[in-house]
Amino acid sequence: MPAHRRAVLAVPALALGAGAAQAQQAWPDRPVRLIVSFPGGSTPDIAARAVAGHFAQVFGQPFVVDNRAGGGGTIGAEAAARATDGHSFGVTIGGPGSIAKILNPQLGYDPVRDLVPVSLLARMPFVLAVNPSVPVHNVSELIAYAKANPGKLNYGSVGAGSTGHMLVAEMAARHGLDMTHVPYRSVPQSVTEIVAGRIQLMAAAAGSVLAQAQQGQVRAIGVSGDRRMSQIPDVPLLTEQGEPGQGVYAWIGLFAPVGTPPQRIERLAAEAGRALSTPETGRVLETAGFEPLGTPPAALAALIRDEVAHWGPVIDRLNIRPES
Repeated sequence: MPAHRRAVLAVPALALGAGAAQAQQAWPDRPVRLIVSFPGGSTPDIAARAVAGHFAQVFGQPFVVDNRAGGGGTIGAEAAARATDGHSFGVTIGGPGSIAKILNPQLGYDPVRDLVPVSLLARMPFVLAVNPSVPVHNVSELIAYAKANPGKLNYGSVGAGSTGHMLVAEMAARHGLDMTHVPYRSVPQSVTEIVAGRIQLMAAAAGSVLAQAQQGQVRAIGVSGDRRMSQIPDVPLLTEQGEPGQGVYAWIGLFAPVGTPPQRIERLAAEAGRALSTPETGRVLETAGFEPLGTPPAALAALIRDEVAHWGPVIDRLNIRPES
């Protein structure tokens, strides 16, 4: 069994190893940090602030958002993993929270080993979109066009090893397509480039391209996830077109450092669920295009297991690295 797979299976044991004495202490007895791996105004930041007010009200202490951007989210995630004060947690996304160590073996932390899942706060599917100049309307037509025009299609992403990159790279490898990956530093930059036609396609988190798709600036030809999107109901799922993608989402999770008492994790997860079930809090994430969730820890742990099991072999087979 691969090492990264064994590590995932060990997550529950790590969480349960915390001392009972620590769990019995009154908590929190001072302000709590939510270390967000991305800058203010980003969707992880929006999610953290959406639950922070509820947490403060319930627990009787301020929950302070601490933005630690950089490294594609790994700087903040590592800060959360290394926290030992008992009053620090992390809010991050898929890569820094699941497969970062597989992508970069030199990374100073392992999200599977060093972070304990608390709650899946929100998720959204990916949309496979093309510039309208590309004469395709579904995945089959895209594959045929790419085969007929080798080396002529450029696909964008928000960085090598991002989910959007790997989704298209895996499809290209599966069908033997010759396409060029163009990584960008931000979502707005990559969306601007596909609208302008400087790249021809990309798999983007739905919220970042829905407006452009509805306005005809890009053409959506497939959606990942488990069900069609109500905003673009005529666009079929990737799975409806014979492609993988059922469990592929952009997601935001709440994490704790290893050693956090299980009772604390369970209560935080329960309160995250309560916060995100209220219309006013959930609407904050819905406005950003996310589906608010607030799940128990097991749901986030299962998602991480699935991501490692799926993307780990893809990363190894295609030799994907952050700098590639």
